Amino acid sequence: MKQPYLLLTPGPLSTTASVKAAMQIDYCTWDSDYRQVTETIRREILALAEADPTTYTTVLLQGSGSYGVEATIGSAVPRTDAVLMIAINGAYGRRISEIADYYEITHIDVDFADDEVVDPQRIAQALADHPEVTHFATVHSETTTGVLNPIEQLMPLLKDRGIISIIDAMSSLGGVPINVDELDCDYLISSANKCVQGVPGFAFIIAKQAELAKTAGNARSLSLDLFAQWQTMTQQPGKWRFTSPTHVVHAFAQALTELADEGGVNERYQRYAASQRALSTGMQALGFELVIDPAYQGPIITSFKYPHTNFDFDDFYQFIKTRGFVIYPGKVSTIPSFRIGTIGDVDTTDINRLLAIIGDYQQLNQ
Repeated sequence: MKQPYLLLTPGPLSTTASVKAAMQIDYCTWDSDYRQVTETIRREILALAEADPTTYTTVLLQGSGSYGVEATIGSAVPRTDAVLMIAINGAYGRRISEIADYYEITHIDVDFADDEVVDPQRIAQALADHPEVTHFATVHSETTTGVLNPIEQLMPLLKDRGIISIIDAMSSLGGVPINVDELDCDYLISSANKCVQGVPGFAFIIAKQAELAKTAGNARSLSLDLFAQWQTMTQQPGKWRFTSPTHVVHAFAQALTELADEGGVNERYQRYAASQRALSTGMQALGFELVIDPAYQGPIITSFKYPHTNFDFDDFYQFIKTRGFVIYPGKVSTIPSFRIGTIGDVDTTDINRLLAIIGDYQQLNQ
């Protein structure tokens, strides 16, 4: 069946026909072939993140990316004598704060406007003001707007103070170069349906083995116990604690193969960045202003302000959808806006087609 439209979203995203085809066979979770696929995925995730397998491990977890974030927060932060600082500049940073509330974790939120980048100087001051902080969390690619936060500048601040670092790299790993060994973070989280270009169904956590080993008994949830999941995968290679998303796992394995065939993360980043530049330039030529400073713009998704107060986003959305593309509404409460993603199985040819459609809409609604 022909795909009715392309997803210009930050994940789920448009996948290749071969990734979809990988899901057409049923698999047994106990089968040795399937378990080998799981183990191969765990190794390849470390490789694409440039993480030393003697220092780091990969833990796969059923569920969406938020499941992975919640499992990490709930497992990495002890039940007592711990304080979590969260740098927030969008909805996904606020979600970490909400998770901390649910688990009754003492936390200090350092809030920035949604259209601002996380400022390392403000974080340094906040850490100086709060020497009790033991853990720190933030989002790398905050898809509320598309801003890319400077995690490389934040990490030394945390290391100097012995603070455990948790990075939500949901919408960047696989599409933005990240060297975990150089970054030296303790936990980095992503999911199958983002820049690796798989489909929704599981999250994965890259964790320092030495830190993860200290977390036994921390988890507030049976299913989201990261330590227990790691122990099962270590003691019974390829085994998940509970029923795994077998079809999604095979789709992800195929997606990893295609990422390698493309030339790896750097080449994919170049493709995403070229699409984002074409989109940004073309939309501004059509009269749409950017929400965030281009200096902080990532290649994943871009936010645009409504062109005028009477702009009808629903009408705009449907016009574009019927012509082959799905975009995202805005998520910045203070700025009427919408978002367009540039990841997945799309390139500048697709972006140019989209721009032509938006140009037609503009002409019809002058």
